Amino acid sequence: MSSEVLVSRPHFDSRAVAQGVLEKEAPVELEVPQPSLGSATAGYRSAKYTPAEWFSKYYSILQQAESDQHEARRIQRGSKTLNQETEAATLRTQAEGTSHLGERLQEIHHWKSELQRHIDQLQADTESLLALKTRLERALDATETPYAIATDNLNCRTRRLGADLVKDTVEEELLKEVDLIRSIQALLKRTTAQVVSQIKMNREAKQMLELDWSDKFQAYNFDEHSGRYTNMSPDTQHQPSSAAMQDQMCNRASWTKFTQDNLFKALQEEQATNSLRVLMEQVLLDTTDDLRVQCSNVDRAFSQRCVELTEAKTQLEMRLTQTLEQIGAQERNIVVLQQAIHNKEAPLRVAQSRLYLRSLRPNMELCRDEPQLSLEGEVRQIDATLASLHQQLSEARSSLSYMEESRMALEKDITCKTNSLFIERDKCMTHRKRYPTISTLSGY
Repeated sequence: MSSEVLVSRPHFDSRAVAQGVLEKEAPVELEVPQPSLGSATAGYRSAKYTPAEWFSKYYSILQQAESDQHEARRIQRGSKTLNQETEAATLRTQAEGTSHLGERLQEIHHWKSELQRHIDQLQADTESLLALKTRLERALDATETPYAIATDNLNCRTRRLGADLVKDTVEEELLKEVDLIRSIQALLKRTTAQVVSQIKMNREAKQMLELDWSDKFQAYNFDEHSGRYTNMSPDTQHQPSSAAMQDQMCNRASWTKFTQDNLFKALQEEQATNSLRVLMEQVLLDTTDDLRVQCSNVDRAFSQRCVELTEAKTQLEMRLTQTLEQIGAQERNIVVLQQAIHNKEAPLRVAQSRLYLRSLRPNMELCRDEPQLSLEGEVRQIDATLASLHQQLSEARSSLSYMEESRMALEKDITCKTNSLFIERDKCMTHRKRYPTISTLSGY
């Protein structure tokens, strides 16, 4: 049997392995074999422990085991205490977290309810403003009818004839009505623009509230789901990075202020909507009253003008009748005067013939005797009578000419009055019956 060199076992510390610390391997040292006593016992004596080493190794192992057991019992007692303390602290902390989640849920629910209330209010306000906008647009459209009526009345009245083409009270009231309608249209347009602007602001505020409400709705669902987690929940997982504070997280004060600012903005828009709604109602009421009052003024002026025209036309017709009667009487008078002049011609011829023949008397017979004087007086009388009759005839003819002119003027004026009455009563006043009602002017 050949001699072999035996090496000792490397030392291996199991406690270091259990604690996760690996010791560096000691360099392998070759044991120097003891010198052999002889060739027969050479294989039994090399690289063996002595009895003292065996007992020493044995006792050291026992001592190490006892020390390890003592340390293990100490660690077990500490672990039990730590386990009890940490279990209680963990349960307490978890209960506090659950309680805080509950409080947070109540707070989110409160603000979410406030947001929902203002969202509903803004929605109702927007719908009311949309209805008001429709009323304003209808009222604005309704003003086109009285504007067309007023302008048509003015255009129709320009077709009056002669002296009837006068700037009277009716025209003044119609011009006032046109100016009033234009100012009302401008006011309704400005008011409609204000309503549109307020609707836009209400929608923007409502959108902000809805975004905030949506965020709180999701947060409420997350917190509610989180609050239902227990130690027995199967869907919990380890999320090591979730405990780190994120940079984008806001603090509680800024979170509350954000919602309060949104609610304050919504409250401002609600108050502005209420003020605008009251203003709109007053504007529609005032404009409707103004239009109806001015319409009554114009109608009253038209009625008064028609009464004046009717009275004037009646008087003209009466005067025309009298004039026609006088024309007839004057024509008959002229005929009588002409006949009277004609009747004087024969006596004048007789008297002149007598004077002529008597002027042929010879010598002393040509005497201005009584017959001569009577004949001369007769001729002078007839000539004076004829002169008077011709003068009267000339005056009668002049009077007849004047009355004919008066007749033509009366007939022309009656025609003007008839035309004016037709324009005022049959066209303008009839057209004004299409004037919008109060409800139409109010936008209903």
